[in-house]
Amino acid sequence: MIPPILLGLLAACVGFTSTFAVVLAGLAQMGASPEQAASGLFAVTLAMGLLGVLLSFRLRMPVSIAWSTPGAALLAASAAPSGGFPAAVGAFLFASALLGLAGLWRPLARAVAAVPGPVAHAMLAGVLLDLCLAPARAVAEIPWLALPVVVLWLVMLRLARLWAVPAAVALSVVLILLAAPPAPGWAAGFGPAPVLVLPAFDAAALIGIGLPLFLVTMASQNVPGLAVLAANGYRIEPGPIFLATGAASAASAALGGHLVNLAAITAALCAGPEAGADPARRCIAGAVAGLTYVVFALLAGAAAALAAAAPPLLIQAVAGLALMTSLVSALRGSLEAETLRLPAVLCFVITASGLSLGGIGAAFWGLSVGLAAARLLRGRG
Repeated sequence: MIPPILLGLLAACVGFTSTFAVVLAGLAQMGASPEQAASGLFAVTLAMGLLGVLLSFRLRMPVSIAWSTPGAALLAASAAPSGGFPAAVGAFLFASALLGLAGLWRPLARAVAAVPGPVAHAMLAGVLLDLCLAPARAVAEIPWLALPVVVLWLVMLRLARLWAVPAAVALSVVLILLAAPPAPGWAAGFGPAPVLVLPAFDAAALIGIGLPLFLVTMASQNVPGLAVLAANGYRIEPGPIFLATGAASAASAALGGHLVNLAAITAALCAGPEAGADPARRCIAGAVAGLTYVVFALLAGAAAALAAAAPPLLIQAVAGLALMTSLVSALRGSLEAETLRLPAVLCFVITASGLSLGGIGAAFWGLSVGLAAARLLRGRG
């Protein structure tokens, strides 16, 4: 039992500390106030923790649930909707409904799966590019804060790759506290302070934020998450999982959270042989990871307070370091099929451009052009 417990703790610690800055950056970009961003981080962390515990015990499998890191990166790379954060929350609810619908109506899930892999990877790479450039910008503008963080990240990649981003986060916290010592009584705001956000439904936000959020979450999280479980001998019916994550996402959206989904990287920790020789007992790792996320949810106020005290560029730099390996994978996947390289590159450059037409963001237009080009060039060398 000890290995599953330790692997569950490790998975949750790595999952939270590596990418919470991405979530906060995405919510802030969507117009969330510091209080709303803290509430959103609390809600999405609590949702994935409780759902991970429930599904792991119910299915007797190590089902790891995570927030949509690519989705948070999409938010950080998108223009804020004209309706402000309420319109973004409306888009979160729309994406949640699509997740649930994919669980109930198989043609929708099949339609998402039919998107050519290179084009989907190219959209994700375009979304990630701007954040992954932030470490370089930060080193140029605030070298006394950013350079030590980047150097430590590089050193830890060599020594203990799994802990590279958590170590960078820990150092950035120390530097933030040294540069701007907290005022007396600052710890009073550490606890969760849920903030109800009434959604506004704006067509441009639904199409430009909600639809790409759903697509990138399905293609970059749920599909790989199912593949990780299958590779370790766990056959799972995707419909109920999509329905459950959609419902949990909708609940967290009411408090400002975006989407939860199947984990991929942390799922490999909980479902692999490192979590114990007996596959039937690895569900303990998934449940322990979920319980640990519940504890982390109670610290969402602290994480948001530290992020608010830091230079925004430093938070973006840490988020960029966390997403660097995802960018590598997305770029590699976008170029793997020779016949789809041009459509993938078109999708990538349009998505990365930040183009906005009719209030609809670049991810939608990049995907649309990539799919149109793929169809137009089908069958041609």
